[in-house]
Amino acid sequence: MSKAHYHERSSRIFMDVSKLSFDYVPERLVHREAQFSKLWMLFRPVLEQGISQTAFIIGPVGTGKTATSKRFCLDLVKEAQGKERAVDFIMVNCRQRNTESSVLLRLVTHFDEHFPDRGFSSSEMLRSLRKHIEKRKIHLVVVLDEADVLIRRGAGDLIYHLSRFDEEKVGGKASMSLILVSQKYVLDLLDPASSSTFKRANAVLFDKYSAKELADVVSDRAGLAMFPDTIGPECIDLIGDIASEFGDARFAIELLEKAGMLAEEESVEYVTAEHVRAAKALTYSVVTESKIEELDKQRRLVLLSIARTIKEQAYVTTGEVEKVYKVVAEEFGERGRAHTQFWAYLQDLANEGLIETKVVGDSSGGGRTTYISLPDIPAKVLREKLESSIH
Repeated sequence: MSKAHYHERSSRIFMDVSKLSFDYVPERLVHREAQFSKLWMLFRPVLEQGISQTAFIIGPVGTGKTATSKRFCLDLVKEAQGKERAVDFIMVNCRQRNTESSVLLRLVTHFDEHFPDRGFSSSEMLRSLRKHIEKRKIHLVVVLDEADVLIRRGAGDLIYHLSRFDEEKVGGKASMSLILVSQKYVLDLLDPASSSTFKRANAVLFDKYSAKELADVVSDRAGLAMFPDTIGPECIDLIGDIASEFGDARFAIELLEKAGMLAEEESVEYVTAEHVRAAKALTYSVVTESKIEELDKQRRLVLLSIARTIKEQAYVTTGEVEKVYKVVAEEFGERGRAHTQFWAYLQDLANEGLIETKVVGDSSGGGRTTYISLPDIPAKVLREKLESSIH
């Protein structure tokens, strides 16, 4: 490398750090070939026979659901162009748009960015959407990401209308297909009419990545984002091992980025295992962090009570947590809310995916106990984050 070229190179580690962004979609997704193939199998009739299709993508956080569905849609559009078919797609994040009207507004403004954001009913927005699709003669694939949030809020009607979008059409090509992406199996929360459009055979399952698979994901992404020889295979394996606790590729990629940034700060030319360990101490799943930032003080106090109670156990009871909550609320200068309100906070945290709850009846047929677990984040990390953020 010439001196002039070296001078231009502002980073010693990163060739293109944008390749580590959660928004970046690689040309190929490592260890997701089987899921990709199943989506192609399901959606081939859309291109070949002009009929609509539905799919249900399910799996835990960080298993490649969003990236795979986005990559699939991009490739589907390209393939359609080759067959002289017009296909478009819209991805809607249902955590950000968690009502029927806000989802429909996102769909309509894809075609008309000046469409008013209030004053129109759902049926009027559906009519407007239909006109735009018919005018452009396209087949639209709608991807509802984190659809479980929407469904839990009772938006089954919307799923029904979108999945039966072409029902009244006589002849001609279908104009809409629907993909639901979810952490949990939620089809049983839909009414029978809506759930009947999602055949169980159309479920595409995403399992947590193993340590080896995560190392392959990290190696692939490092090849795109970093200069050659700036991170060795042993560091890549270490990141895979650390992230395998959650099976979360986002966490693994975040560790890779943070480790690279720590090496940059030291002005060294390659990432060491110490940088990886330091990154682990600094970071955890960004998804969980953004969820926590959206919580008000009372909900944070309830979550902190769970983190303090659970320690290294797998589950704790709501009764145990409620006792700790009274103490925690007082510690942070708040009045502990009554049992009914405390219970409502727990439901909110469960709906956000920050905790999981399950009800267990005792063998004698008497009482039922609700148990709480933390699905995505170690209790210690959660406790430290909350203690430093509650004022």
